[in-house]
Amino acid sequence: MMRNLPDHGLPLVQLKEQRRDLVVALQNRNGPVSGWELMQIAAIQQAIQAFEEVIADLDAELEAAA
Repeated sequence: MMRNLPDHGLPLVQLKEQRRDLVVALQNRNGPVSGWELMQIAAIQQAIQAFEEVIADLDAELEAAA
């Protein structure tokens, strides 16, 4: 079930766009991927997961209060 719930002011969309931009930049280039580049993508992915968990918790609190 997909619902449009509020993002609670967290920068989730911006992080997802930043992750996409980094991945696209790697796809459009020749040569090996550096460890630093992989760490950047991994750090952004971890932040995205953390924000999604916080949003899910806030949404559950809002639903329980309603």
